Amino acid sequence: MKGIILAGGTGSRLHPLSLAISKQLMPVYDKPMIYYPLATLMSAGIREILIITTPQDHQLFRNLLGDGTQLGCRFDYATQEAPRGIADAFRIGRDFIGGDKVALILGDNIFYGSGLSELLKANTDPDGAIIYGYHVTNPSRYGVVNLAADGRVESIEEKPANPKSNYAIPGIYFYDNDVVSYAADLAPSRRGELEITDINKAYLQDGKLRVSILDRGTAWLDTGTFESLMQASQFVQVIEQRQGLKIGSIEETAYKMGFIGAEQLRSLAEPLRKSGYGEYLLQLIPDA
Repeated sequence: MKGIILAGGTGSRLHPLSLAISKQLMPVYDKPMIYYPLATLMSAGIREILIITTPQDHQLFRNLLGDGTQLGCRFDYATQEAPRGIADAFRIGRDFIGGDKVALILGDNIFYGSGLSELLKANTDPDGAIIYGYHVTNPSRYGVVNLAADGRVESIEEKPANPKSNYAIPGIYFYDNDVVSYAADLAPSRRGELEITDINKAYLQDGKLRVSILDRGTAWLDTGTFESLMQASQFVQVIEQRQGLKIGSIEETAYKMGFIGAEQLRSLAEPLRKSGYGEYLLQLIPDA
C-alpha cells in the first residue's frame, strides 16, 4: 500500500498566520504539523508516500522532508494548483498510485492512541474501502456515518443538520485501486470540489465500504482553526511531558518500524541535540 498526504489548501481559517506559510508547516508543540500524519502512515508500515502541496509551498516541504531515504522511505511530491477537494488527490496521484492500494490522510489531522498502529496495519490490504468512525459530540460539523446494528454502513452524510449518528469520519481513508477510477468519474459538487464523501458513497453503493471504529482511547485532532491548533499543541505537550514519550516523531517511528537502524537514527539525532529533540532520539538507542 502507498500513502498520500494532502497538504494543500489555503488555510483560510488560520489567516493571517497561513498567508505566508502552509498550515501543515506550522508547529504543533515541538514538531511541524505534517510530522503527525506522516508518522501515522509510517506506523501502518507505509513507506512510499506522495505529499501534495500548494505550488508556493512545494520547495519548503522538500527542504523539510527530503526524498525520505534518511527515514528508510520514499517521498514523492506533487502540487494542487487550487483547492479542488480531497478526492482530487487521487487524480493528482494517479501515476504515483499505479496499480497499488492507497491510504490518504489529511495533513492537518492528528491521531494518537494505544493500538492505533495495529489497527491501521490490519487495514492495509482492503477489498474495497475502509473509513473510520470517531464518536463526537457535534457530528453536524463533519461527514457522518450511520451504522446498522450488525455494523453495516447504512448511510453517509456530509455535515447534516440532523445527523443520524454521532460517528464522524476523520481524515484518514484506505482504498483498493478502484479509487483511481472512482475519482476519475467524479463530478464536482455544488461548491466546485471533488468530495471524498462522494467516493465513499460510490463504494457504499457497490457494497464495498467498511467502517472501522476508533475506540474511546484514541485521540483525533483537527488543527484547522486557531482554537484547535492551540488545543493540539497543549495535548501533545501534556502527553509528552507526562510520559516522556513523543507523539508524531517520524525519526522514532522509522526506527521502531525497522525502516532504519541505530546508526542512521544517531546521524539524524546529532544535529537536533540543542533543542532536546535529538537527545530524546539518542535515548532510544540501547547503550547510546
